[in-house]
Amino acid sequence: MSPRTPPASDVSLTHPDRLYWPDEGVTKQALADYYAAVWPFMAPHVVNRPLALLRLPDGIKAQQRFFQKHAWKGMNPHIKEIADPQDPDGEKLLRIADFNGLVALVQSAVLEIHPWGTTTDDWERPDMITMDLDPGEDVAWSAVIAAAFDVKARLEARGLAAFVKTSGGKGLHVVTPLAPKAGWTEVKDFAHSLAESMSADAPQKYLATATKAKRSGHIYIDYLRNGRGSTAVAAYSTRARAGAPVSMPLDWQELQELAGPTAFTLANVAQRLETRPKDPWGDFFDAAVPLA
Repeated sequence: MSPRTPPASDVSLTHPDRLYWPDEGVTKQALADYYAAVWPFMAPHVVNRPLALLRLPDGIKAQQRFFQKHAWKGMNPHIKEIADPQDPDGEKLLRIADFNGLVALVQSAVLEIHPWGTTTDDWERPDMITMDLDPGEDVAWSAVIAAAFDVKARLEARGLAAFVKTSGGKGLHVVTPLAPKAGWTEVKDFAHSLAESMSADAPQKYLATATKAKRSGHIYIDYLRNGRGSTAVAAYSTRARAGAPVSMPLDWQELQELAGPTAFTLANVAQRLETRPKDPWGDFFDAAVPLA
């Protein structure tokens, strides 16, 4: 890839040497530097979207964790509040508008960013579907890859595009861009029907309900990311887990060769950006069509 000039920010980092991932030696400054490197690719997936945030002021080993959907005391002004138009009490949610907002999240110890599948320009019409493939503990990684290709085939059979990324956890996300037309109910119903069809066709492999007693040996096809107010971890977001994993967009071909779900971490993303032939999600929104 051609080198890019990292964006500048007006946000000052206090205690930039504070360790967020102690075992990996990842500091607040290192996290800000990472987001500067991926910002051109990440921006469309986090800017002007309602956000849910996981804040860990003392790093991933501390007990203190805040899952934040609303403003907190001393919040940086580059993290914006916006009223939910469907909330009768005018409840205000959070969003960012630019790179300053992302650095403000880093300053606030936000280690995971979970957006809605819509923008604040068009609250009621989602612009993506996320199918979260969540394997049971005893499911082979190869089976998770096969499930992602199964979802891809089913989406493409409906005239929809399919993109894939690691979740930063143990599974994969298959994500479909949408031209905003259908509402939340239609989008969630579609995702539900897709999960149900997979479970019906291969009940020995897939579940469409999160029944813990039945999870062994199965992949849960989590369609619930697609309801109004629900979220999924953003492309390129870090995860507050050991190893400092990242939710990384992939090319479908490279998925077949991926060693495991946490192959991409803050330690190797810079090398990936330098060596990958193209942005695998570069045409994500160009591929959007309305949900029929």
